[in-house]
Amino acid sequence: MTDSFDVAIIGAGMAGASLAAECAPHARVLLVEAEDVPGYHTTGRSAAFWEETYGGTGIYPLTAASGRFLQDGGYLAPRGALNIGQAQDRAKVEAFVDRFAELGVNVRLVGRSELTGIVPGLKDDWVVGSSQPDCADIDVAALHQHYLAASKRTGTVLRVRARVEGLERDGAGWRLEWRGGQARAALLVNAAGAWADGLAGLAGASALGIAPLRRTIAQLRTDPEPPANLPLTFGINEDFYFKPQGGRLWLSPHDETPDVARDAAPEELDVAIAIDRMSHVLDWKIEALERRWAGLRSFAPDRLPVYGFDPRVDGFFWFAGQGGFGIQTAPAAARLAAQLLLGLARDAMTEALDATWYSPARSTGV
Repeated sequence: MTDSFDVAIIGAGMAGASLAAECAPHARVLLVEAEDVPGYHTTGRSAAFWEETYGGTGIYPLTAASGRFLQDGGYLAPRGALNIGQAQDRAKVEAFVDRFAELGVNVRLVGRSELTGIVPGLKDDWVVGSSQPDCADIDVAALHQHYLAASKRTGTVLRVRARVEGLERDGAGWRLEWRGGQARAALLVNAAGAWADGLAGLAGASALGIAPLRRTIAQLRTDPEPPANLPLTFGINEDFYFKPQGGRLWLSPHDETPDVARDAAPEELDVAIAIDRMSHVLDWKIEALERRWAGLRSFAPDRLPVYGFDPRVDGFFWFAGQGGFGIQTAPAAARLAAQLLLGLARDAMTEALDATWYSPARSTGV
């Protein structure tokens, strides 16, 4: 006998797990994961942080709405952030500060003398920056496990090693098939991350152009050892960022290399680019390259996430395209998506969010 559910969510990373937790008190939920464990891909490889300017002004409302949940749940640790530039970047840094200050972000302009007191060994060319003191590290694993546990307590059924191979609209709902199993559900949610467009095709929906982009991170042992209170530091031109982690430096070239949906691996060239860029920013000695890894970040063409029912395929709901900000926005995004999916009333977390910004019916440039 085929199990029947109100909602089937495909993908059990942060997106799928958080949405399952929000839906399960109101509906019978099936959470389907292709890998052996949930969160194997992007969620499990994230150096995530809660930073209000990250992702731009279109993402800020989701980030701001998620902050209280993350703080009250104990998932944040103070970090602070800088966006630094050279002399020719001053106007860009000033515009950045003005843009986000108007939204209410705690951000201010800082000069060379203050920067050198914050970032030891900062090379002479780096003379201007913005300071965002409210930036915090996110305990990604704890947040993901919270959502998985919460959804389980309220009845969600999790199936792992269940790569969906067949989707068929069956009367008023959907029939799902994977090797060794099947289920029926009234509503189908696409939370498949880098695989989102491919899954849409399996369901007969048009692709939205959600493209996987590879992001690389390297862990370095350096002299000096990174101060524990070193802020998350970005280049204002989005060409590097670094942060301390357990006495080591986590460094990224801020790459977004077009890729395909797969188990992403770092390329030696990207690691070399990251180290070269660091050499122009910090007067530090690299003693060892200890680790390197890569993950996929998936964006719609306009770089806003996609939340809502497909305009052409009944009962098919998008929860995808969350790029590199999917973890810092997870609480508000999942709450909003559950409300849209199940017809629930808005609450204090989501009342200020404009869902039309994220609708799949908007023009995404495809």
